[in-house]
Amino acid sequence: MNLHGTLPIWLTDLGDAYLRAGRIDDAERNAVRALESARALEECGHEAWALTVLGEVVSQRHPANVAVAEQHYAEAMALADARGMRPLVAHCHLGLGKLCRRVYNDGQAEEHLTIAAAMYREMKMTYWLEQTASEMRQIQ
Repeated sequence: MNLHGTLPIWLTDLGDAYLRAGRIDDAERNAVRALESARALEECGHEAWALTVLGEVVSQRHPANVAVAEQHYAEAMALADARGMRPLVAHCHLGLGKLCRRVYNDGQAEEHLTIAAAMYREMKMTYWLEQTASEMRQIQ
């Protein structure tokens, strides 16, 4: 992969770092740039990661635009599933579960979190399994 081909990865990681730091606008700018770059380079795997970060960005805005977040996650899951990117599919389910828990606090949250937990358990991704269990405990 040439240096130009790594741009979507760097931008996605930068967007994710900004997101974790609470810098939502910077996160969104970098995730959008990552998505545009991945699409221009026809790198569908990186496109899926960028869409996941965008889903998280939209989910964390107040108020969250649920339809847009769900669309980003759905697109990311479709791309990831087609490429066998199971950890990313699980991350999307976790993101959707967190979003549904905050917005609806209903069965949709439990459904997504249950799927994420099962996938993390199968892949032996214990850190993420613990994160999912923490989210499940918050369902009322």
